[in-house]
Amino acid sequence: MANPKIEQFKKVLQMDPKDETLWFGLGKAYMSDENWKEAIAALQECIKVRPNYSAAYLALAQSLQQNHEFEKCHSVCTEGITVATTNGDLLVIKNLEELKTSLPSP
Repeated sequence: MANPKIEQFKKVLQMDPKDETLWFGLGKAYMSDENWKEAIAALQECIKVRPNYSAAYLALAQSLQQNHEFEKCHSVCTEGITVATTNGDLLVIKNLEELKTSLPSP
């Protein structure tokens, strides 16, 4: 059965595809369903719409890790730390640094 949250986000995004909070919400809903591929796509759209959305980098990195895309995850962590540092988002920086150090060596 389809997740009603996901269907609602998709419906609203059809009306406003430039709303980064909707893309983030859709990505998080896919993460809840452990649908990593769709979560990654939604979170990438979120970052495309708003490149300085620190929390989206963290969620994207977590989804990439779960999908075993470690090299991409490492890049997103690095990029996300830069964005979060600019924004002053200390918790996001801490979480991204922890995630980055937990990744297997390339």
